Amino acid sequence: MVEEKKFSSDEFVEPDENNATDVSWNRPSRKLTSGNWKACWLIFGCEVCERVAYYAISSNLANYLFQQLHENRADAANNVNNWTGTLYLVPLLGAFLGDSFGRYVTLSIFLCIYLMSLVFITMSVSVPGIKTEKNQPVSSTQSGFFYFALYLMALGAGGIKPNVTSFAGDQFDEEDPQESKRKMSFLNWWFVSISSGNVFSVTALVYIQVTYGWTWGWGGATAVVALATLVFFSGRSNYRTQKPAGSPFTRVAQVLVAATRKWNVCVPDDDERLYEPTDKEAQFPHIRNLPRSKEFTFLDKAAVVSEKDLQSKEVKPWSLCPVTQVEEVKLLVRVMPIWFTNLIFSSVFAQVGTLFLNQGDTMERHLGRLQIPAASFTLFITLTICTIMPLYDRCFVPFARRITGNERGITMLQRIGIGQVISTVSIAIAALVEMKRLRVARQHGLLDRPQSTVPMSVFWLLPQYALAGVCEVFISVGQNEFFYDQAPDSMRSIGAALYLSTISIGSYISSLLVEMVVKFTSTKGGGVDGNWINDNLNRAHIDYFYWLLTILSIINLGIYVLCARWYTYKNVGDIAI
Repeated sequence: MVEEKKFSSDEFVEPDENNATDVSWNRPSRKLTSGNWKACWLIFGCEVCERVAYYAISSNLANYLFQQLHENRADAANNVNNWTGTLYLVPLLGAFLGDSFGRYVTLSIFLCIYLMSLVFITMSVSVPGIKTEKNQPVSSTQSGFFYFALYLMALGAGGIKPNVTSFAGDQFDEEDPQESKRKMSFLNWWFVSISSGNVFSVTALVYIQVTYGWTWGWGGATAVVALATLVFFSGRSNYRTQKPAGSPFTRVAQVLVAATRKWNVCVPDDDERLYEPTDKEAQFPHIRNLPRSKEFTFLDKAAVVSEKDLQSKEVKPWSLCPVTQVEEVKLLVRVMPIWFTNLIFSSVFAQVGTLFLNQGDTMERHLGRLQIPAASFTLFITLTICTIMPLYDRCFVPFARRITGNERGITMLQRIGIGQVISTVSIAIAALVEMKRLRVARQHGLLDRPQSTVPMSVFWLLPQYALAGVCEVFISVGQNEFFYDQAPDSMRSIGAALYLSTISIGSYISSLLVEMVVKFTSTKGGGVDGNWINDNLNRAHIDYFYWLLTILSIINLGIYVLCARWYTYKNVGDIAI
């Protein structure tokens, strides 16, 4: 095998004045005057405003569907879960486009789509004939236009989410020691930044929705995204861009096809006999070489140089693939068990925007003369993140680093594992709080009075919301960091999309569980007073649903530990990432 190439900061140089391929969204940038935190803050601002709009819509969406579109509680919860699932699944498409055609141009297009969708959503609650009227039946045109705008928003977000994180990560040179160290903490501050946007959503915008109407609340979110779009485009000269490596799915398919064609070829023990181009031959010099690993050796057949390959005058990518390309496929295979064991956490977290919200609506929400909207209670998740994250980055990581010797303090998988433990505790506490709420409702004769306020402070929900915030610090940041870091250089956006897709599939699982629970508890019996989930929460038993999620979380945690112990981290040269 030829001498291993290094990922060099030389990639970030001014283009030759005679270079005709210099286009506005994919040109190289001068390292000394571009990238780093200067560019990251502009990208952060874009994502903060996207989060503002998302939470302005999602945090109160279940109430909107129940109150304005007259859907029942179970249907509203399912529709919220399905929309959330779609919004976090579309990033797989956005990641494919970003890795194939460039992250900057992909972000630019989908930002415009996102802004357009928010304009439509605002129209659906403000334009006569399209908006629903009080005490009037909802027409198919009204509900259809609203859901069209809602899913157009999911499409726009799907193009933004996987590429904005990866594009921000591109602003740091991993071969520069100082920039590499900054990059290790950038995702922590990334979550602090977007959490600050959440604060504005669940306080100001949700309050405006409840007090002044949906038009002002959702119109404000639209204005924020319009501002973010202008800011993002204004920073174009500050960004570092990388040449896209083409379709990631094609690179994977080439390895699978080449290995299958050579199914009867023996893989040599000597790595030097496997194909790997030199730096000068490499089509994408910013992709670092990966040494051959000893797992999934069948895929190594794709890198074996056969007699037919030697007779060919050129390398045919569907017949012969570099070792690095083979290792990229192995990396994707290795991360899938970790991906699978994070789905239950996402199912638990999906309750924040549905059942947690429904619980809060029934409880005493006054703080002095001010009545707190139930949707604003997600503020405590955000405040927890903004409090814990800096402490984690500035205090815990240096302390743990001295003990473990790990540059990150603890490994990424340990961080995710801690988050899964906290998630299990949080949903168990939610079950206990709901049991108390039902007792209070029963004691005050409110079982058949669902519109009456249960005389129990909404602040009883604070522990489950706060623990959800702690989960975000550990498991969400850990997942984002893990999938981005362990993804191949050519598939950074795919790595970010894998993290987002856990939220998507988790939401679908939550929706499926709700449907199954409604179906199997639809008749009285076994001590269950009606459905576990129905419009009258005082007669329902969502505490049983929470206990079901707790049991699933415990089982999932055991599986996760086994998968984490089996996992081997990515290596670049002799350095474990």
